[in-house]
Amino acid sequence: MQPVFSPSVLAEMMRPDGSSTISVLSGESLSAELAHELMGIQLGVLLASICHILLVVSEGVHDINMWRLMLTIDLLKHGIPDPSSLNPSYSQSSNLGPDKENKDRAQDGGEEYLAAPVFVHTKLRDEGLSPHSFVQLRKALSQYFRTSSIMRAKYGNMAKGHLVSSVSSDTQSEDSTLTNLFTIPIKSKDDSPRAQYESYNSMLWKLRDQILSMNGPSFARNVSERDWLKNSARIWELVKNSPIIAEYSRTLQSSGMFRR
Repeated sequence: MQPVFSPSVLAEMMRPDGSSTISVLSGESLSAELAHELMGIQLGVLLASICHILLVVSEGVHDINMWRLMLTIDLLKHGIPDPSSLNPSYSQSSNLGPDKENKDRAQDGGEEYLAAPVFVHTKLRDEGLSPHSFVQLRKALSQYFRTSSIMRAKYGNMAKGHLVSSVSSDTQSEDSTLTNLFTIPIKSKDDSPRAQYESYNSMLWKLRDQILSMNGPSFARNVSERDWLKNSARIWELVKNSPIIAEYSRTLQSSGMFRR
């Protein structure tokens, strides 16, 4: 099974005329490139709705494609509830209702639920692991998401001092509302510890420990594993029939960025 962002997925879903073999939005005929783009957005909205913590992994320090995707997810997620907030009388036919019906199923009061993103940049070399580079990357991340709900949400941030072992205490004590960021070095053949920075395996284990100890956001109500699984499938139907995502698709089509 290939990840949805893999070029092989795009190749497999493209007909000779460039159209998609996969129906993404209620049977609408879309180009394979646009359908591929929307599949990634739909999957992101689903995960942001049903998970507590979401790993957003990028390669290197200059790849911001996943940042852009998270910003799009934050923009389009409106009206999608968490698994504990679905009305028990939810039915398959209600998926096709207007946007108001979707919003009525959202949590009662307060901001809409959004999983806590943890941004992980991998395959970094020495220059990308320095304290200065880490601080600059974190500032860029905060600036990029400054107007999003990701920055406004109250997440349980990772413990300071465990983001990068070489970051000094004064840089770690910056604004605690900054989003969670973790950097992983490139894996060497023997994974020998570097003179100044921690090894690939060491940082990977540290990331795992931090994720497991992190206090992610809570659903509106307690939900059993069985109900979570059942309601997640229903939320996927809401995502696929979201009028907001459908409108975004039409905007992309008319922008000229994708073939018709």
